[in-house]
Amino acid sequence: MTDRTKPIVIVGAGETADIAYEYFTVDSDREVVAFAVERQYLPADGEGHDGLPFVALEDLTETHPPAQVDTFVALSSTWLNRARARLFRLVKEQGYTCASFVSPHAFVWRNVTIGENAFVFENNVLQHRVAVGDNTILWSGNHIGHQTVIEDHVFVSSHVVVSGFCRIGSSSFIGVNTSVADNVTIGADSVVGAGAVVVKDLAPRGVYVGSPAKPTGGDPFDSFKVPAEFR
Repeated sequence: MTDRTKPIVIVGAGETADIAYEYFTVDSDREVVAFAVERQYLPADGEGHDGLPFVALEDLTETHPPAQVDTFVALSSTWLNRARARLFRLVKEQGYTCASFVSPHAFVWRNVTIGENAFVFENNVLQHRVAVGDNTILWSGNHIGHQTVIEDHVFVSSHVVVSGFCRIGSSSFIGVNTSVADNVTIGADSVVGAGAVVVKDLAPRGVYVGSPAKPTGGDPFDSFKVPAEFR
Protein backbone atom coordinates (compact mmCIF):
# COMPACT_ATOMS: atom_id res chain seq x y z
CA MET A 1 0.00 0.00 0.00
CA THR A 2 1.49 3.34 -1.04
CA ASP A 3 2.05 5.85 1.76
CA ARG A 4 0.61 8.97 0.18
CA THR A 5 2.16 11.19 2.87
CA LYS A 6 5.75 10.40 1.84
CA PRO A 7 7.59 13.04 -0.20
CA ILE A 8 8.85 12.26 -3.70
CA VAL A 9 12.18 12.37 -5.48
CA ILE A 10 11.74 12.79 -9.24
CA VAL A 11 14.20 10.72 -11.24
CA GLY A 12 14.98 12.69 -14.38
CA ALA A 13 16.06 16.12 -15.58
CA GLY A 14 14.31 16.73 -18.90
CA GLU A 15 10.95 17.95 -20.09
CA THR A 16 9.05 15.04 -18.56
CA ALA A 17 10.65 15.71 -15.17
CA ASP A 18 9.60 19.36 -15.50
CA ILE A 19 6.02 18.30 -16.24
CA ALA A 20 5.99 15.76 -13.39
CA TYR A 21 7.20 18.39 -10.94
CA GLU A 22 4.45 20.78 -12.03
CA TYR A 23 1.67 18.21 -11.80
CA PHE A 24 2.73 16.68 -8.49
CA THR A 25 3.23 20.13 -6.98
CA VAL A 26 0.03 21.78 -8.22
CA ASP A 27 -2.44 18.93 -8.52
CA SER A 28 -1.55 16.33 -5.88
CA ASP A 29 -0.97 16.04 -2.15
CA ARG A 30 2.64 14.89 -2.60
CA GLU A 31 5.69 17.07 -1.97
CA VAL A 32 8.67 16.90 -4.34
CA VAL A 33 11.89 17.29 -2.33
CA ALA A 34 14.65 16.57 -4.85
CA PHE A 35 15.60 15.44 -8.35
CA ALA A 36 17.92 12.53 -9.07
CA VAL A 37 19.93 11.65 -12.17
CA GLU A 38 22.86 9.41 -12.84
CA ARG A 39 26.09 11.12 -11.83
CA GLN A 40 27.25 11.81 -15.36
CA TYR A 41 24.10 13.88 -16.00
CA LEU A 42 24.21 16.07 -12.88
CA PRO A 43 23.73 19.75 -13.81
CA ALA A 44 26.63 22.06 -13.05
CA ASP A 45 24.66 24.25 -10.63
CA GLY A 46 23.22 21.27 -8.73
CA GLU A 47 19.75 22.80 -8.53
CA GLY A 48 16.37 21.97 -10.04
CA HIS A 49 13.03 23.77 -9.85
CA ASP A 50 12.51 26.20 -6.99
CA GLY A 51 16.02 25.55 -5.72
CA LEU A 52 15.44 21.85 -5.06
CA PRO A 53 18.67 19.83 -5.05
CA PHE A 54 19.84 17.46 -7.74
CA VAL A 55 21.46 14.33 -6.31
CA ALA A 56 23.33 11.52 -7.98
CA LEU A 57 21.11 8.49 -8.41
CA GLU A 58 24.04 6.36 -7.26
CA ASP A 59 23.91 8.16 -3.87
CA LEU A 60 20.14 8.32 -3.48
CA THR A 61 19.80 5.56 -0.89
CA GLU A 62 22.16 7.54 1.36
CA THR A 63 20.73 11.04 0.80
CA HIS A 64 17.05 10.04 0.56
CA PRO A 65 16.54 6.46 1.86
CA PRO A 66 13.56 4.39 0.66
CA ALA A 67 12.03 4.52 4.13
CA GLN A 68 11.77 8.30 3.86
CA VAL A 69 10.77 9.01 0.24
CA ASP A 70 9.11 7.50 -2.81
CA THR A 71 10.42 8.02 -6.33
CA PHE A 72 8.87 8.88 -9.65
CA VAL A 73 10.81 8.05 -12.81
CA ALA A 74 10.03 10.87 -15.25
CA LEU A 75 11.16 9.94 -18.74
CA SER A 76 9.23 9.88 -21.99
CA SER A 77 9.12 7.13 -24.64
CA THR A 78 12.88 7.25 -25.33
CA TRP A 79 14.23 3.99 -26.78
CA LEU A 80 10.67 2.65 -27.05
CA ASN A 81 10.20 3.13 -23.31
CA ARG A 82 13.42 1.21 -22.49
CA ALA A 83 15.13 4.20 -20.86
CA ARG A 84 12.23 4.72 -18.47
CA ALA A 85 11.94 0.98 -17.80
CA ARG A 86 15.66 0.70 -16.99
CA LEU A 87 15.53 3.42 -14.33
CA PHE A 88 12.22 2.12 -12.96
CA ARG A 89 13.79 -1.29 -12.40
CA LEU A 90 16.88 0.32 -10.90
CA VAL A 91 15.02 2.27 -8.23
CA LYS A 92 12.84 -0.75 -7.46
CA GLU A 93 15.98 -2.83 -6.93
CA GLN A 94 17.17 -0.15 -4.52
CA GLY A 95 14.01 -0.66 -2.46
CA TYR A 96 11.92 2.35 -3.49
CA THR A 97 8.19 2.48 -3.98
CA CYS A 98 7.33 4.45 -7.11
CA ALA A 99 4.50 6.94 -6.80
CA SER A 100 1.87 7.29 -9.52
CA PHE A 101 0.14 10.47 -10.58
CA VAL A 102 -3.54 10.29 -11.50
CA SER A 103 -4.98 13.68 -12.37
CA PRO A 104 -8.00 14.70 -10.31
CA HIS A 105 -9.37 15.87 -13.66
CA ALA A 106 -9.39 12.33 -15.06
CA PHE A 107 -12.45 10.06 -14.83
CA VAL A 108 -11.38 6.79 -13.20
CA TRP A 109 -14.06 4.23 -12.39
CA ARG A 110 -14.00 2.73 -8.89
CA ASN A 111 -12.62 -0.69 -9.86
CA VAL A 112 -9.81 0.49 -12.13
CA THR A 113 -6.34 -0.69 -11.11
CA ILE A 114 -3.21 1.36 -11.75
CA GLY A 115 0.35 0.18 -11.17
CA GLU A 116 3.41 1.98 -9.85
CA ASN A 117 5.07 4.87 -11.66
CA ALA A 118 2.04 5.46 -13.86
CA PHE A 119 1.17 8.96 -15.07
CA VAL A 120 -2.47 9.60 -15.99
CA PHE A 121 -3.00 13.11 -17.33
CA GLU A 122 -6.15 15.22 -17.32
CA ASN A 123 -9.30 14.28 -19.25
CA ASN A 124 -8.53 10.59 -19.50
CA VAL A 125 -11.53 8.27 -19.14
CA LEU A 126 -10.77 4.87 -17.60
CA GLN A 127 -13.86 2.70 -17.55
CA HIS A 128 -15.05 -0.34 -15.60
CA ARG A 129 -12.22 -2.76 -14.68
CA VAL A 130 -9.54 -1.16 -16.79
CA ALA A 131 -6.07 -2.26 -15.66
CA VAL A 132 -3.05 -0.02 -16.21
CA GLY A 133 0.36 -1.58 -15.64
CA ASP A 134 3.52 -0.27 -14.03
CA ASN A 135 5.50 2.58 -15.54
CA THR A 136 2.84 3.48 -18.11
CA ILE A 137 1.98 6.97 -19.36
CA LEU A 138 -1.47 8.04 -20.53
CA TRP A 139 -1.16 11.54 -21.95
CA SER A 140 -4.23 13.79 -21.95
CA GLY A 141 -7.68 13.11 -23.34
CA ASN A 142 -7.71 9.34 -23.95
CA HIS A 143 -10.67 6.98 -23.68
CA ILE A 144 -9.81 3.52 -22.34
CA GLY A 145 -12.78 1.21 -22.66
CA HIS A 146 -14.12 -1.28 -20.14
CA GLN A 147 -11.96 -4.27 -19.12
CA THR A 148 -9.06 -3.21 -21.30
CA VAL A 149 -5.57 -4.08 -20.06
CA ILE A 150 -2.59 -1.81 -20.72
CA GLU A 151 0.59 -3.66 -19.82
CA ASP A 152 3.82 -2.29 -18.29
CA HIS A 153 6.06 0.43 -19.80
CA VAL A 154 3.51 1.61 -22.39
CA PHE A 155 3.22 5.17 -23.75
CA VAL A 156 -0.25 6.25 -24.93
CA SER A 157 -0.30 9.64 -26.67
CA SER A 158 -3.24 12.07 -26.58
CA HIS A 159 -6.81 11.54 -27.84
CA VAL A 160 -6.49 7.80 -28.31
CA VAL A 161 -9.71 5.76 -28.22
CA VAL A 162 -9.33 2.17 -27.03
CA SER A 163 -12.54 0.15 -27.04
CA GLY A 164 -13.58 -2.58 -24.60
CA PHE A 165 -11.79 -5.86 -23.87
CA CYS A 166 -8.53 -4.79 -25.55
CA ARG A 167 -4.95 -5.49 -24.53
CA ILE A 168 -1.99 -3.26 -25.29
CA GLY A 169 1.29 -5.14 -24.99
CA SER A 170 4.26 -4.04 -22.93
CA SER A 171 6.60 -1.30 -24.13
CA SER A 172 4.30 -0.26 -26.97
CA PHE A 173 3.84 3.28 -28.27
CA ILE A 174 0.37 4.40 -29.38
CA GLY A 175 0.29 7.56 -31.50
CA VAL A 176 -2.04 10.54 -31.28
CA ASN A 177 -5.65 9.99 -32.40
CA THR A 178 -5.33 6.22 -32.77
CA SER A 179 -8.61 4.27 -32.61
CA VAL A 180 -8.72 0.64 -31.48
CA ALA A 181 -11.77 -1.57 -32.01
CA ASP A 182 -13.26 -3.96 -29.42
CA ASN A 183 -11.45 -7.17 -28.47
CA VAL A 184 -8.17 -6.21 -30.16
CA THR A 185 -4.71 -7.17 -28.89
CA ILE A 186 -1.72 -5.02 -29.77
CA GLY A 187 1.44 -7.06 -29.34
CA ALA A 188 4.39 -6.04 -27.21
CA ASP A 189 6.90 -3.55 -28.63
CA SER A 190 4.43 -2.23 -31.19
CA VAL A 191 4.52 1.28 -32.62
CA VAL A 192 1.13 2.49 -33.84
CA GLY A 193 1.30 5.68 -35.89
CA ALA A 194 -0.82 8.78 -35.39
CA GLY A 195 -4.38 8.47 -36.65
CA ALA A 196 -4.23 4.71 -37.18
CA VAL A 197 -7.44 2.66 -37.00
CA VAL A 198 -6.76 -0.73 -35.48
CA VAL A 199 -9.50 -3.25 -36.31
CA LYS A 200 -7.67 -6.55 -35.76
CA ASP A 201 -4.87 -7.95 -33.62
CA LEU A 202 -1.37 -6.63 -34.28
CA ALA A 203 1.66 -8.90 -34.01
CA PRO A 204 4.45 -7.93 -31.59
CA ARG A 205 7.39 -5.80 -32.69
CA GLY A 206 5.81 -4.10 -35.65
CA VAL A 207 5.23 -0.57 -36.94
CA TYR A 208 1.64 0.05 -38.02
CA VAL A 209 -0.01 2.97 -39.80
CA GLY A 210 -3.20 3.77 -41.70
CA SER A 211 -6.89 2.92 -41.72
CA PRO A 212 -7.10 0.04 -41.28
CA ALA A 213 -3.70 -0.19 -39.60
CA LYS A 214 -1.18 -2.24 -41.57
CA PRO A 215 2.47 -3.10 -40.98
CA THR A 216 5.03 -0.91 -42.69
CA GLY A 217 7.70 -3.58 -42.56
CA GLY A 218 9.82 -1.34 -40.35
CA ASP A 219 11.41 -2.32 -37.06
CA PRO A 220 10.14 -0.34 -34.04
CA PHE A 221 13.53 -0.70 -32.37
CA ASP A 222 15.11 1.06 -35.33
CA SER A 223 12.38 3.72 -35.32
CA PHE A 224 13.13 4.55 -31.68
CA LYS A 225 16.91 4.06 -31.99
CA VAL A 226 16.93 1.41 -29.26
CA PRO A 227 20.51 0.49 -28.31
CA ALA A 228 21.51 -3.09 -29.01
CA GLU A 229 21.72 -4.01 -25.33
CA PHE A 230 18.01 -3.19 -24.83
CA ARG A 231 16.60 -5.03 -27.85
